[in-house]
Amino acid sequence: MQRSLHYTAVVAAALGLAACAAPGDPFAPRAAISSDRAAAPPAQAVRVTGGGTTTFGADLDGDGDVDGSHFGFAAVIAGDGSAHGDFTCLMAGNANFLGLRLMAVQGPVTSGALDGRSFRGTATVKVLNAFGPGVESIFRNIPFLVTVTPGGPGVATLQLTVLGVFDGVAGDVAPGNHNYDLAKETLTTGQITIQ
Repeated sequence: MQRSLHYTAVVAAALGLAACAAPGDPFAPRAAISSDRAAAPPAQAVRVTGGGTTTFGADLDGDGDVDGSHFGFAAVIAGDGSAHGDFTCLMAGNANFLGLRLMAVQGPVTSGALDGRSFRGTATVKVLNAFGPGVESIFRNIPFLVTVTPGGPGVATLQLTVLGVFDGVAGDVAPGNHNYDLAKETLTTGQITIQ
């Protein structure tokens, strides 16, 4: 009972401070926000999401296999171009690429185009066998750029550029620009959406 009275007194004091507070005070009442407005991004924000597998449509490393990747991303791009979300591109297992047993680009999305068709971030890049059999290499804080076209298999596309590193390495479609530009990939499974 005593605890209940103490709780009631605290709540009453807080309500009293709120009622007496001037606008802008820390105790001033805030405007009510409906749950659907609180959960949704601002009206000018764009959501870009995707996941699935892709093909480059060609054998980029000359091993007889058509190369591709696995990917997943989700980002919300605000009206000022800032963004939050995550991106992963993985070439492993059934997506052998350039003789590597593993190539993974993973990191947060930090900015994007207002139409949702491109976004950037900073990733950790992991490769296995790039510098010798069984040698794993990890590169941190590597900027990346992803350009997408929405749709499903055969329609949607994804193009990954790793900025400032790996220029001219096998698979780079634009050597000489200080970046590692992968060819545009077409979805074989999955979906990319921009809302």
